Amino acid sequence: MAGDGVKWDGLLKWSLSHADGTGPKRVLSDEERRWFMEAMAANSVDVIKRMKEIAQVMKTPQDVLDAHGVTTAHIEGILDELQEHVECIDMANDLHSIGGLHPLIGYLKNSDASIRAKAADVVTTIVQNNPKSQQLVMEASGLDLLLSNLSTDSDVTVRSKALGAISSLIRNNKSGVNAFKLANGYAALRDALRSDDTRFQRKSLHLIHYLIQENKSDISTVTELGFPRLMVHLASSDDSSVREAALGTLLELAWGSTVEGGTSSFDEATKLKLKQILQHRIDDISSMDADDLRAAREERQLLDSLWSICYDEPSSLRDKGLLVLPGEETPEQPPDVAGKLFEPPLRAWAAANPPRPSTPEKKTESPLLLGPPGP
Repeated sequence: MAGDGVKWDGLLKWSLSHADGTGPKRVLSDEERRWFMEAMAANSVDVIKRMKEIAQVMKTPQDVLDAHGVTTAHIEGILDELQEHVECIDMANDLHSIGGLHPLIGYLKNSDASIRAKAADVVTTIVQNNPKSQQLVMEASGLDLLLSNLSTDSDVTVRSKALGAISSLIRNNKSGVNAFKLANGYAALRDALRSDDTRFQRKSLHLIHYLIQENKSDISTVTELGFPRLMVHLASSDDSSVREAALGTLLELAWGSTVEGGTSSFDEATKLKLKQILQHRIDDISSMDADDLRAAREERQLLDSLWSICYDEPSSLRDKGLLVLPGEETPEQPPDVAGKLFEPPLRAWAAANPPRPSTPEKKTESPLLLGPPGP
């Protein structure tokens, strides 16, 4: 913060000399009080005022922004700043009341892919574990635009960010899940699984896992849409996180079908292909060294559980002593490889660490005040 006009060293020394408990208490003079308040005010930001300024920029027509030299980088900068502000759930809910939510949703249709992606990122933060903002985004047609980007956008990053926002928007949101299904959301997820982007595949698998875990009746839908065959293919992925996510979702399908008393989600050809993939992976694990075996702990558990439920016998990992290694606890149930991905770290941290009264740190601001265009 050097060069910002505030003498921080002097302020620190003054604060210590008046609050270290070594001197007698005394009443501040008017001059000292004024100096202190001016120093603190110089480093404070009115968050609501700042969010209103950002909202005003988002409402400004693109041709006006262009005329004033506002670039894509500037817009991404203010969206980054907005995302920081709405990490606070109260600020997230206030965004609608100050007129900023609708223009943010509008940015999901921006002509620039980076802005579409960043807008979805901000929406994700706003709706995480936040029923009020989930409802507000739904009412602003946010789900429709996100589904459109997920299904039709030519940029895989935009599609992936849209999927992340959808996941947060419909989690623990019954009306959101119903709207997602009515809008043919499962078909969009099926297309996402066919992508070559591993991060996109993984996000899709995690959302599918969550949906069928919460709605066992959806298992028949995903089976009819051909998800099991796609997941069996992804279970042989070179990417370990995709592989584990596919195994976990296949296990949820297999277990869910058993609980519901319906027919198996796997036809005979799929079941045979799955057995071959599982055996190949078990063979690979059997040749691992100790460090790699420990790193593959969740995968070992998933392989054994899936083998047991699909083929009514324990996997060979048990006979080889590779299911539970020395020093490991015996698993009571297969690991949940999807659930933990839906825990929003920033909101979760905030819930465990309520904010203390303080003045936000002043930051270098993106240009927001639009003056007259240059000659």
